[in-house]
Amino acid sequence: MPPDANFGRDTKWADGLRGIAALLVVSDHISRSLAPSIVYPAISESIPPVLFQLPFLRCLFGGRPSVALFVILSGFVNALKPIQQIRAGLIDDALSGVAKSAFRRTGRFILPAMIATILSWLLCQFGGYGLAKGVEAAWIRDTSPLPSGSFSEAFVDLLENLVRTWTDGGNKYDMVQWALTFLLKASMLVYLTIVATAYVQSRYRMLIYAIMYCYYWKFGDAVIGINIYAGLLIAELNFDPRCQQFISAHSHMFSLISCLLIFLGLYAASFPELNPEWAGWSRGMLTFGRYIFPLGVEFNRFYPALGANFVILGIFLNSTARRILSHPTLCWLGKLSLGIYLLHPPLIRTVLTWMLYGFSSWPPSPGKDEQGKEIFGGWIPLPSGWVVVLALPAFFYVLLWLAQLWADHVDPWCARATNWLEAKMFRDEVKSVPMA
Repeated sequence: MPPDANFGRDTKWADGLRGIAALLVVSDHISRSLAPSIVYPAISESIPPVLFQLPFLRCLFGGRPSVALFVILSGFVNALKPIQQIRAGLIDDALSGVAKSAFRRTGRFILPAMIATILSWLLCQFGGYGLAKGVEAAWIRDTSPLPSGSFSEAFVDLLENLVRTWTDGGNKYDMVQWALTFLLKASMLVYLTIVATAYVQSRYRMLIYAIMYCYYWKFGDAVIGINIYAGLLIAELNFDPRCQQFISAHSHMFSLISCLLIFLGLYAASFPELNPEWAGWSRGMLTFGRYIFPLGVEFNRFYPALGANFVILGIFLNSTARRILSHPTLCWLGKLSLGIYLLHPPLIRTVLTWMLYGFSSWPPSPGKDEQGKEIFGGWIPLPSGWVVVLALPAFFYVLLWLAQLWADHVDPWCARATNWLEAKMFRDEVKSVPMA
C-alpha cells in the first residue's frame, strides 16, 4: 500500500486541535467559577460523583491537559520547517530560519501579552471588575484585582505586572498568562535542540529526542520537557518516509492502536486536580502513578501531560482523526486561539459576570457586631440555572467575535512590529568570502 499522500504535508489538524484546546481552557475557568467541585472526582468521599466528575466527561473542562497540548503543538509546529529543510540537506537555511524564528517568536508572545495586560489594567482602574469582587464565584473573585490608589501607583502596578508575566507568572491583571512563560521557554528549547542536532542523522536525532524525553521524565518536568520532545518526535516522524510506509502498510493495526492511545490518553487526562482518593477510578490511578512517575512529582501535572501525549500520538496515527480536526471550523478556532486565551479571563470577570450577577443584589446584613459594625451578609449568589443557560452562549459569541477582531487587527500589528524590529536589528545576509 502506498503511503498516505498527505501524511507528511497536511498539518492543518494541529490548528484544529489548538482551537479545541483553547476552548477547553475557557470551559475550565468557567467551571471553576460556577461549579468548583469539578476539580474533585466526587462531591465528597462519601457522596458519589455527578456526571461531569466522571472520567472522560471531565476532560471537557480540562485546563491542564490543554496547556500540555499547547506545549506539544509548540514543539511540533515550530520544528516542522527546520526539520524538513535539514532532511532536504538545506542545513544552513534551517539554521538561519531558526535564528529568525526565535526572534519572531519572542515578539509575537510578548507584544500580545502586553496589549492584553494593558486592556485588563484599564478595565480594573475604571472599575470594570467591581462587581466581580463581590460574587460568590471564588475563581472570578480571586482573579479580579482592585484598582490602584492613585494614577502613579496604577502606572507602577502596570509596569510591574508587565514584567512579572515573564519572571514569576504573577501578573495580577491576567493570571492565566503564567502559561505564556512556559510556552516561550518551550519554543526556545525547540530551537536550541534543532541547532544542536542539525548535523546529526535523522535516526540518531530521533534517538536523542527519545533520550531527552526520558531525561525530563526522570527530572520531573511535565510542563515543558516531556511535551516538547514528544512534539519534536512527532514532527520528525511526520517527514520520515520509512515511518509513512510502515504505517500505511499496517493501516488497520495502527487504526486500532491510535484508538487505544486516544482512549488511554483521555482516561489519563481525567485525573482530578484535588482529592483523587475520593473515587475508586482515581484511587487506582494514584496507586499506579506511584510505580511509573518519579518520586515527589505532582500527579495532577504528570497524568494530564501523559494523557495529552497519548492523545496527540493517537491523532497523528489516525487519518480519520486528522481529517476531522482539519475541518475549516476547527482550523478557524485554531487561528483565534491566542485571542481566545488572552481575552477570556477579563471577559469572564466583566461580560459573563455582568450577565450572571448584574441583576442580583448583595445579601442583607444579619445585623451589627459588638463594635457596631455591619456583619458581612455574604457574596452575591449565583442566579437560577436558566440564567446560566442563556448567558453562556451569549458569552461565547462575544468571546469569539472579539477574538476574531484580535486575529484581524492585533495579531497582524504585532507581526508587523516584530518584522520591523527584525529589519532594524538584523544585519544583511552576506556570503562569506574566503581569504586569499
